[in-house]
Amino acid sequence: MNTKNPTHHIGMPIDLTLTISDTLPTFPGSPNSKIIKWLELDEDGYNLELILSSTHAGTHIDAPYHFDRNGDSVEQIPPSKLIGRAVLIKIGNGDPGPNHAITKRDIISFEKSIHGHDKVIVEGASVIFLTGWQKKHLNCQDYFAANPGLDKSAAKYLVSRGVNLVGTDAPSIDVGADDSFVAHHILAGAGVLIVENLANLDMIDADEFDFVILPLRIEGAGGSPVRALGFPAGQSQLHL
Repeated sequence: MNTKNPTHHIGMPIDLTLTISDTLPTFPGSPNSKIIKWLELDEDGYNLELILSSTHAGTHIDAPYHFDRNGDSVEQIPPSKLIGRAVLIKIGNGDPGPNHAITKRDIISFEKSIHGHDKVIVEGASVIFLTGWQKKHLNCQDYFAANPGLDKSAAKYLVSRGVNLVGTDAPSIDVGADDSFVAHHILAGAGVLIVENLANLDMIDADEFDFVILPLRIEGAGGSPVRALGFPAGQSQLHL
C-alpha cells in the first residue's frame, strides 16, 4: 500500500478554487476581502491571521437559504451532496459574450450532441457550466455586470431533472444584467445547491468529472467559500 501519496488512490486533483486575497474582486455591495496579520512568528511565536470576508467571496457555495428563508443554511447541507460526478457543459466556445443567456435549448442540444438523447442529466446529477467568462474578465469592470448565466427556462429545466448542484465559472448563476436573480430563486426554491466562481474548468478535458466541494460549516449562513477539487471521471476512488 502506498501510504506516502494519497493521490495514488483518488487520482490527481485539479484545483477549481480562486485564491482569497486582498485583491480578489467582490460582488457589488459586498465587503472586500481582507487578510490581516494578527500575530506573527517572530514576535508572538506563531503566525495567526484575521479574515474579513463575505461568505460569498471567491469560489463559493450558495446554500438554498441564500434565497429561500425556509431552505437549508450552509451547515445543514448533507455532505453526500458535496461529493459526486458532474456533467460539464461548455458554452459559446469559451467566449459567449456579455449577458449571454444559457437556455433550456442549449442544455438539451448539449445532451443530444454527446449521447444522442436528452436524458444525460438524470435525477441527482450535478451540472457545471464552463463559459470562459472568468478567464477573460476576472479583473475587468464588467465581470459582475455582464456575466453569462441561466435564463428562466434553463433553471426550470434543471429543476425538472431533479439536479443536486449547479455550478459555473462565472460570478453568478444569473445573467449579470438580471437584478431579479430569477435563476437563484428557482434553484434555491427547489433545494438545489449553487457553486459560483469555479476556476480552471478549462483544464478538464471531458464531459464529466468527479468533484469534491467543501464549504465551511458556518451556522445560519447562506453560503461559504469552498475548496473545490475536480478529478478525471472514473479515475478516482471516492466511492461516489
